[in-house]
Order: sequence, then C-alpha cells, then structure tokens
Amino acid sequence: MINIKNYESIVGAQAINELYYLGEKLKGKKVKNINSTAVGGGVAEILTKMVPLLNQIGVETQWDVIKGDQKFFTITKKMHNALHGKPEVFSEEDFEYFSQIARENAENIDLSSDVIFVHDPQPIMLVEKRHNNKWLWRCHVDITESSENVYTFLKNYILRYDTCVFSSPAFSQKDIEIPQVMICPSIDPLSDKNKELPVEEVNKVFEEFGIDRKRPVITQISRFDHLKDPVGVIKAYKLVKKYNDCQLVLAGGGATDDPEGIKVYEEVISAAEGDQDIHILLLPQNDILINALQRGSDIIIQKSLKEGFGLTVSEALWKEKPVIASAVGGIPLQITHKYGGLLTYSIEGTAYYLKQLLNAPDYAAMLGRNGKEHIKNNFLITRHLKEYLLLFLSVYNAQDIVYF
Repeated sequence: MINIKNYESIVGAQAINELYYLGEKLKGKKVKNINSTAVGGGVAEILTKMVPLLNQIGVETQWDVIKGDQKFFTITKKMHNALHGKPEVFSEEDFEYFSQIARENAENIDLSSDVIFVHDPQPIMLVEKRHNNKWLWRCHVDITESSENVYTFLKNYILRYDTCVFSSPAFSQKDIEIPQVMICPSIDPLSDKNKELPVEEVNKVFEEFGIDRKRPVITQISRFDHLKDPVGVIKAYKLVKKYNDCQLVLAGGGATDDPEGIKVYEEVISAAEGDQDIHILLLPQNDILINALQRGSDIIIQKSLKEGFGLTVSEALWKEKPVIASAVGGIPLQITHKYGGLLTYSIEGTAYYLKQLLNAPDYAAMLGRNGKEHIKNNFLITRHLKEYLLLFLSVYNAQDIVYF
C-alpha cells in the first residue's frame, strides 16, 4: 500500500509536512478526478498514485472513468491526433456522437464534489452539468498546433471551467480567457516502475526475452502510436548498426481508449523484419517488466513526434540512464541538453547521438547522473501533489492564481 511517509527518505520530512499542512487547509472539501481510461497511458498511471496519496493527507478524493464504445474512442483518437496537428476529417455526425456519449456519461457520474478535475478532451463536455462547485480542466497534451475545427469545438467547453492546467508554459493559449496554470506531471520513485530492483531480477527479464546484456541495448518504451515514431527509431538504429554492434528493444502496450495501437504494432513488425537484434515486445500492464527493461538498457530513446510531456524520459533518468529524446512537448523541461541528456530533432540526429554515447560510455554515465539529480529536484510525485493542493486551494481564492 502507498504510504506518504515512505517518501521522507527521498525528499525529506519538511516536504511531507508541507503536504499535510496543505491537506488540512482543504479539510471538508471533496475532489473528483474524471478521465477516459483506468489502464494505460500517463494520466491513468498518475491518478493511480495521486488519488490514494491525497486521501492519506486528508483530502477526500475519488476517481471516475467515462464509458464509451469503439465508435466513441475512434472519434476521440482522431481528436487526439488533430490536437497534435495531424490532418483528420470530422463529420457533423462525429461531433454529434461525441456529444451524445458525453451527455450519457454526465447522467451516470456523480458531479456533486466540491472540485471536479477533468482530464483531457474525452470527458470535457461533462462541464455542461456543472453545479455550484469548482471545475478544473487538465490538458495533458500539446495543443499549440491543433486543427482549428477540433480546437474551436473544445474551446466552447474549456471556457466554462474555472481554471485550465497545462504541462508547459509553451502550451498556453492566448484566446483562452480563464486562468491558465502550469503543473508538470511526475513519476513515483517508489512505484513498481521506478523502485530499485535486484540485478538478478533484471537479468532474468532480459534472459526471458532473449536479449543479450553483454552487447549494448538501446530501448524505447512507449505505447505503439504513430506519434511515438517507433518506425523512426528503427531507422535510426539501422544507421547506427552499420558502425556499432548493438540491439534495439521497442516495448510497449496500448491504452483502452486507443484503437490504433495494433495497426502501429504491425507496422513496426514489418519495419523490423529480418533483423534478429530488434526485439519488439507487446507487453502486458506490468510495471516491473518496464522497470527491468529500463534498468538493464544502456541507452534510452524517446523519439516522439509530438508529446504532452513524455514521462518515460523522467523514468529513465531516475534510473541514471543516458536519454536521447525529441525536443518536443514537455521533454525539454526534463532534459538539459548535453548535461542531463540529449535532445534530438531528426532520425539522423538520433543516430549521431547514439553513436556518440556508444563510443563514450563515461560521457553517457555522466548524463545519467546529472539527469537523475534534475528529476529528483523537479519531477517527483511529492512536488506534483503539492502543486495540485495549491491549485485546489487557489480556486477558492482566485486572486492567488498565478497566470502564465
């Protein structure tokens, strides 16, 4: 069971005492989080940890998940892509069906809590049913290049909220005329995905998947999604393979609200065909496996084309791994280029940095050490929890909200 006191050894007693102090200020207030999936993806992962911790420090917190069929989630996946700037075609029927499912959910979810905390576009329309309470919209994706039709549709609902929350200052929108605040996501250093593991357990996982730890292992762990560019990772690896003996691991699963995952997985299988050193792993929801794969790898890649934040970067840096990641979304907040990791802009650039790290292990180790210290200071769940508490307090004291 998660225990807030266990974090004292990492962040210190003062940080934990501050959380209890802020929790006391919210005594009697009820908070409800609402998103679109209980399993898969960063939002569900964060809420799994955040909800019990909020309850431990005295803030009564619940979590509901909206329901939808395949048609609804196909539409929301198109919305997700369009918010990232990918051209998508929407009919009037798409928006009508999205609205119909949203209103059905609104009838079946208790929306009477003091604070309703809605995550991402899928449940955004629930605000139509707002009572005399506070509503927050948490946007976990970068919407700066959104398709106009989808953005305009969503904006009509965003403006009904009291405050919206983004993961980076770069994501803020000048035409959203409600308070906008920045709260970066975080990792839980004590979770199964991030806790220390015995070397024997790491070795066992690599043996089970037939990966040779005596030769360099390059790994990207992400759901199979075009925006994570797994085919681009294979292309970068093949450029490196000409000069350096190495192996590639592409590991991930899917989210229950993402119907495109299997299609992308099949494309990756095709791109890797014929190379026995490319290991493509369709993983179950098993955080120990992911932890072991990260800890046993020599270099971690996160070659996203678009990214809301990209917590796999923080996860890898917490394990002192050198990380090469695309300079998109919230990733540059996690990596200080050439000091705590490497930022890349292309397949060729990724390949260049891979060769550099493979040929300079001392430099790679230094990047990992510096990167871990940066994550410890900025991207652990205790900091995230504190900022959520301050956010909940701020909606009852609007003059205290810090604007972008």
